[in-house]
Amino acid sequence: MVDHGVVIRRHELSDTEWEFVRPLLPESLRGRKRLDDRRVSNGIVWKFRTGTSWRDVPERHGRWATLHTDNS
Repeated sequence: MVDHGVVIRRHELSDTEWEFVRPLLPESLRGRKRLDDRRVSNGIVWKFRTGTSWRDVPERHGRWATLHTDNS
């Protein structure tokens, strides 16, 4: 699938879905800089859309433990 010239993987958020979700995420006002919200969100979405375990989420989404912790 191609969306605005960018390849969107099957189990990740499309640009339209991301534009809907992005304003709902909290801002990071203090502390450590947050990871890329879209990358982390895509990892969480990938996990639930595929039904796999956290440890099997592809590395392109970041460390599985980080995704699992951010989702808790």
